[in-house]
Amino acid sequence: MVGAGCPRSGQTGEVTATPLAKGANLPIAATAVRAELARPTGPGTPAVRTAALLLGADGGPRLLRERERAPGVVVGPDATELDLDALPPGVQRVLLLALTADGSGLGAAPGLSLLLGDARTGAALARFDPAAGAESALVCGELYRRDGRWKFRAVGQGWTDGLAGLAVAHGFTPVEPAPEPEPEPEPVVETAPAPEPGPAVGTAESAEERALPVDMRKRLTLRKQQVAVSLRKHGAQQLTARVILVLDASGSMSTLYHRGVVADVVERMAAVAAQLDDDGTMQAWTFATQPARLPDLRLAGLPEWLRLHVRVGEMSLFGRRRIRPPMPDGRVDMKAVGIQNEEQKVIAQVRDHVRENPADAPTLVLFFSDGGVYRNAEIERELRAAVEEPVFWQFVGLGHGDYGVLEHFGSLPGRRVDNVGFFAVDDISTLPDPELYDRLLSEFPRWVAAARRAGIVG
Repeated sequence: MVGAGCPRSGQTGEVTATPLAKGANLPIAATAVRAELARPTGPGTPAVRTAALLLGADGGPRLLRERERAPGVVVGPDATELDLDALPPGVQRVLLLALTADGSGLGAAPGLSLLLGDARTGAALARFDPAAGAESALVCGELYRRDGRWKFRAVGQGWTDGLAGLAVAHGFTPVEPAPEPEPEPEPVVETAPAPEPGPAVGTAESAEERALPVDMRKRLTLRKQQVAVSLRKHGAQQLTARVILVLDASGSMSTLYHRGVVADVVERMAAVAAQLDDDGTMQAWTFATQPARLPDLRLAGLPEWLRLHVRVGEMSLFGRRRIRPPMPDGRVDMKAVGIQNEEQKVIAQVRDHVRENPADAPTLVLFFSDGGVYRNAEIERELRAAVEEPVFWQFVGLGHGDYGVLEHFGSLPGRRVDNVGFFAVDDISTLPDPELYDRLLSEFPRWVAAARRAGIVG
């Protein structure tokens, strides 16, 4: 893969490569990059090869493996070189992959590093050391176009069923390459028409889903399939959970509400609840200065629920001052919620709800915020106290805000299990469903296993 940490012979750029944590991103000013995959070799170590998956604005895939090329892309045994200005029209993302030749887990090849550098000057750009286990296909990182500029993100997500799982997630049929490519071949397009979407195993439609408008119903069906794929990748296809949604409604979120970004997030999270919860119902909260419980989200009521409850208005410092009494349709007066960030209050309220309403299944809290976190000590106190409770807290950052202690909670010591996940995205509306669900659900199954061993969940 294209790398900066392991520059070409005679160069010393590795020492200056920016180390990235999983989920971090970096602007790329270079017009040509080299992504090098550094990995161990020797007895007992599986053979690891590179590959690149080119994705268009519509997600259409083009898979290139070792010794293959396309306009602007050359995949070699150890590295992928990309001329970003020469990529095929419409390419918006390039996934940089590591694959094992025999299907064994990449965890047997410790010390993997993706090293990203400027292919023309040899200057180091970034280094990412992905942690792998049983995955035999791993997205180490991705290059993606945003507002006409390229950025790199450290990903570290994979599939235990290898290329087959990658193909299902991105909608193509993998084709084994010829033993030796023809000289200067035409671009290799490894795609096949995707079958018409229908309910996958474990994703049968409920009566509530069939009551949805046709377009929303189709989106939900496809998204449930993607959730099922993500769970299967982590060996958690039988997992069930109570799903709780928490939405930041502080003043800085206004643009995301008015652009429909939050409404789209809610619709995408409804698919998680539909797949994980036996009745598909999702409890929900909103918060700013104060938390507020929203009416439960049931699938049949999704269109009206979005219209009534996914909003951030009524927060102006001017105009109406009086707080309205509760409304018959369950709408919350956003004036009462306020405009500041007080995450610890809604965390405490959700904890109370879980204790007062025990469930047979563990609870997954999907918590969305654009940052502005400043009550770090209070938030840490609440989440540390929640370690012994059957709840996993998955925080998602919407943009570049300051997320305070949430960004570092996974590395904080003194907890029997790691009960908190966090990642941030530049623009969640451009993140494809397969990647979003992979990132949402990658840590939850591991927490469930650890919590069971610790006797926290049954």
